[in-house]
Amino acid sequence: MTRAGHDPVHAVVDDGLRRLAALGGDLADHANGLGAILWSPPRVVIVGRLKAGKSTLVNALIGAPVAETAALEATKVVTIYQDGAPSRAEVVGLDGVRRPVAVSPGAEMALPIPAAEVGHVHRWLPSAAIRDVTLIDTPGLATLTTPNEAATRRALIDGVDQTRTASVDADAAVFLFDATPRADELEFLRTLPFTPLNVLGVLSRADGFGEGALGQQDPLVLARSHAAELGRRLARTATAVTPISGLMAQTAYTGALTERDAQLLAGLAPYHPLDLVDLLDSDDPAPLTPADRDRLLDLLGEYGILHGRGVARSGAAALGAWLAERSGVEDLRRLMHASIGRVAVWHRAGRILDRLDRLAYQHPARDQIRTIAHQMRSAPALRQVTLLEDLARLLQVDPESPLVDEVRDLLAGDTACGRLGLAADADPALIRATAQQRLADAQQRAAFSTQSAAEDTALVTVIAAYQDMLSAR
Repeated sequence: MTRAGHDPVHAVVDDGLRRLAALGGDLADHANGLGAILWSPPRVVIVGRLKAGKSTLVNALIGAPVAETAALEATKVVTIYQDGAPSRAEVVGLDGVRRPVAVSPGAEMALPIPAAEVGHVHRWLPSAAIRDVTLIDTPGLATLTTPNEAATRRALIDGVDQTRTASVDADAAVFLFDATPRADELEFLRTLPFTPLNVLGVLSRADGFGEGALGQQDPLVLARSHAAELGRRLARTATAVTPISGLMAQTAYTGALTERDAQLLAGLAPYHPLDLVDLLDSDDPAPLTPADRDRLLDLLGEYGILHGRGVARSGAAALGAWLAERSGVEDLRRLMHASIGRVAVWHRAGRILDRLDRLAYQHPARDQIRTIAHQMRSAPALRQVTLLEDLARLLQVDPESPLVDEVRDLLAGDTACGRLGLAADADPALIRATAQQRLADAQQRAAFSTQSAAEDTALVTVIAAYQDMLSAR
C-alpha cells in the first residue's frame, strides 16, 4: 500500500477526507467509506467473448485454479477475487444483500439465489499474487445466453435502477480478443467508464496463432508481431496489446504440473513433430495411455507438447519456468502494474470526487462538502485526475477532437519531457519554451469558439497543466 506522504494524489485526497470526517455526524462514516476506496488495490476487470480464455487467465494471475473453466459458459456471474483470509465467498444480490456461501477446492460454487438475481460474487482467498490488485472475472460477451452478457454490462456499466448498487467499480480493464477485434467488442469497450490509458488488450490463445504449433513460424513470435500492430491500430482503445497463452500460464502458475507429467512429456522427445501429432490424434497413443495424452493436452496444448519436450528432460520445475516465460503472463503483469497502476489511482480519486459531489447534493453540510471537493480538485497534484475525466468526456462526445491526443500525451508522460513529446535529456530551456508555446496555443484556442462543452472544459485543464509545468521549473 502506498503511503500518503509518498504519493501526492493519495496525500491530497486523504487530507480532504480527514477534513470531511472532522465535520462530524455521519460524515465520518462517509469519509471512512471513501477512504476504503482510496487505499484499496486497483480493481481490474477481465472482459471478452465466450471462450476467450478469461477464467484461465484469472487462474494464472491468482496462482490457483479458482475460476471456472469449461467449454461452455461455466462463469455465469461476475466474480470478484480479492486477497484475504480465511478463504470464503459471499453472493451479493441485486437487492444489495450479502449471502455467505460455502466454497471448497475443485467444487463448483452453489448459488443460494438464481443467477439472474446475483449482482456479483465476492471471493476472498489468501494469495500474494493478488495482494496489490483485485481481479474481476465476467461472463462472456455475445454469449449463448443473453442474461450472462446482461450481468457483465450491469456490473460494469449500468448498475441497478440507476443506483449502481450492483456495480463492481472497476478501475481498469483487460480485454481478451482473437486475431481481429469485432465491431461489437470495440463498441462495448467504448461504453466502459474507462479511457485507453486504463484498458489493456490481450491477444488470447497466442500459442495457436497463425498456422498453429506446426506452422512454419513460431505462433508466439507471430502473435507478438501481430499484437504490436494491433496496439498501433487500437491506440484510441487500449494502451497496449500483449499476446498471452492462458493455458500455459495457468499450468505454470497453479501448481498443476507434476514430475510424472514432465517424465511423460520427455519420453516424447525423440518423435518427429508430424509423427507426434499423429500420435496425439490416435486412438492408441502409445507410449501414452489415452488418459495421459488427454491430460498433457489439457495442461500444455499442442504447442507446449511439441516445443516443451526437450525442456521436460530437466524436470517439472524447469518445464514450469519455461511455460511461465513463454506464456507472456509476466509481460501482462508488468503492463498492469506500470501502465494501469498509476491511472487506476487517478481513476479512484475521480470516483471519490464524484461521490463527494453527489453527497453534497443531498447533505445538509453541502457547502462545506463542496468547498472540500473544490480544494481537492484545484490541487496541482490532482491535475492528472481532472485530465483523465476530461479525456473520458472527450472520447464520449467529441472523439475526433484534436484535444484527445494532447490530453492523452499529458497523461501518459511521467515527466515534463514525456508530456511534451521531448527527449528525456531535453535541455531545460527547450522544455520551458515548448511548454510556453503549448500554453499560448491552448489559450488562443480557448479564446475562440470550440466544438463542444467537453473541449471547453478540457482546455481549462490543459492550460492549468502547462502552467503547472512552468511554475515547477
